[in-house]
Amino acid sequence: MFVFKAAVVGAGTMGGEIAQAIASSDIPVVLKDIDQKFVDQGLEKAREVTAGQLDRLVKKEKLTAEQADTRLEEVIGLIEGTTGYESFGDVDFVIEAAPERMEIKQAVFADLDQVTPGHAILASNTSSLSISEMAEATLRPEQVVGFHFFYPASVMPLIEIVEGDETDPETVQAAYNFAQAIRKQPITCAEVPGFVVNRILNSAVGEVWRAQEERGLAIKKIDEAVAGANVAPMGPFFLGDLLGLDTILHVAEHLNDAYGDSFYVHQGMKKLVADGHLGAKSGGDGFYADGEPQIAGDAEPDGEALAELMKLKAIVEACALLEEGVCTVRDIDLGMMAGAGMDPRRGIFPPFMGADLAGLDEVLSKLERAAEEHGERFAPPTIIRRLVAQGRLGPGAGQGFYAYPRPDEGEQADTVKLETRGEVAIAWLANPPMNAISPQVIKDLGTVWERVTSSGEVGAMVIASSIPVVFSAGADIKAFTQMDEDGGKELIDSGHALLRDLGRNRVSTVAAVNSLAFGGGCELTMACDFRIAAESAVFGQPEIKLGIIPGFGGTQRLPRLVGAEKALEMNLIGDAISAGEAEAYGLANRVVADHELLDAALAWARKLAGQAPVAVEQVKEVSAAGDLDAGIEAEKRGFAVAFTSEDAREGIGAFLAKRTPKWKGR
Repeated sequence: MFVFKAAVVGAGTMGGEIAQAIASSDIPVVLKDIDQKFVDQGLEKAREVTAGQLDRLVKKEKLTAEQADTRLEEVIGLIEGTTGYESFGDVDFVIEAAPERMEIKQAVFADLDQVTPGHAILASNTSSLSISEMAEATLRPEQVVGFHFFYPASVMPLIEIVEGDETDPETVQAAYNFAQAIRKQPITCAEVPGFVVNRILNSAVGEVWRAQEERGLAIKKIDEAVAGANVAPMGPFFLGDLLGLDTILHVAEHLNDAYGDSFYVHQGMKKLVADGHLGAKSGGDGFYADGEPQIAGDAEPDGEALAELMKLKAIVEACALLEEGVCTVRDIDLGMMAGAGMDPRRGIFPPFMGADLAGLDEVLSKLERAAEEHGERFAPPTIIRRLVAQGRLGPGAGQGFYAYPRPDEGEQADTVKLETRGEVAIAWLANPPMNAISPQVIKDLGTVWERVTSSGEVGAMVIASSIPVVFSAGADIKAFTQMDEDGGKELIDSGHALLRDLGRNRVSTVAAVNSLAFGGGCELTMACDFRIAAESAVFGQPEIKLGIIPGFGGTQRLPRLVGAEKALEMNLIGDAISAGEAEAYGLANRVVADHELLDAALAWARKLAGQAPVAVEQVKEVSAAGDLDAGIEAEKRGFAVAFTSEDAREGIGAFLAKRTPKWKGR
């Protein structure tokens, strides 16, 4: 399902910013509310946000003032404000952003079911309410999905895509691709109270709230201590004022009702909300007034102990989500990074990544002590006990919740690291931040492959990512555009030769796809004999969106794996597909849990390494015999034509500038 026009119902602060995010991606959007004054406020918010974004580009000298003024009017011109449903007859995707009351949301969904075309997806921006209950108000529950932005929507990159009881996988995938189209970072999850980020965040912050009220601690000192301990980007009480105490209280009470005393509700916050002190989001005071606390307490907090409680409770709740099958390891951590500001570059680590770095045996010991002191809510999760029992303790062991390289001693290539485990080798892609397939990566992978194939001791090689949240997001477009014609041709030829050899050599190859495998990254996986995908894996060939075509075998290997029709769809549409869909079509051989990916890939590699080398070589050579080389030559010619076109220059320029390309057809 494709989105050519969207709509937002509810023109409050969030609704206005959501509409702005859609319009700034050059998608027309209708912004509706029940009163024109609310519509006007939403439109003004969209204008204010857009002007701020453009002003920053002007200051960075990426735009002139005149260009910014023109762009401002273009974006706002794509937003239609209305108090009626007259313009909903041709929308493809609607986001409900009404007040957090189920009866209101069900009434909106009943209306949307009548006024939108049958193919339209109906989504809710709810932060905690049931998607399934909203879907009951429609005749299309399979097309109802959660689409939860984080405040402020113009800044926060995360969208939680929440699957209701009857939501169709195609709806989830369409929502995922729409989130990417509006330049947001989507994660997908099942429907539970609090979804992912709010559940983990409230569980962890609740321990600070509990300690503050039980011990009469000074909230200003707590905020300073927690922020200083690098467990969160800012203190919980200061953050509460920014997000809005009414919103936080609503979620906290909802989670307390759902999960019990493990989720604490701050009684002082409850009184502040009752008295109308809702925080800075509403333009007033909250936990603080003019920088001074409005919550009783002056005792000195133990900042280190509070920070430790937050980290421990976060990993407990993250494991609960994992064990309940709500979300994957990668998506939980990515959600906390993009939705809660846990940025590893600043030393603030999301739950699973942080637990691995601390050592899972150490985390287990701390949880056991915390459970003795604070009770059952800190009981160590089963998954941690299992990983520790298996010796998977984190980076030093090569495996925890994530897999970690332990490269061989001696000289290593810069962007691909070689690790040998008996008759199996691992080529670790190590080109942060996104493992882009650059000229250096191709060269280094060739160096590693030469070492592996010439050793005479390795029977199979796994290609894996050393970056937990991505396999490879595609080719390094900028690096490719800086090469001259001869250098580009040499690179294409050598790259194709390398990928061709991965699929015909007597050393078998297995791609361990942990996450995004787009463009050149997807083509690298297809060049391998087998692809083992984590549940978090996502595959795609988005080159068409840049005005070019796949350049490393995507037009030839993809049809051989998924069939001509699906390959044509993927190459011409350019949207991503999930690991489950990839397995269904034959692009992925198996899909496994995130934390089991490397083990599964290594098991395949060990089995393959034990086969007769000559027979392996011959089977690979003659299987699916067809004119692949001729196809590759045709692809190379087609790639050269497309890559040197004006459309390619426009598409690449738009990609680098994060704007929508304007094609000329030449």
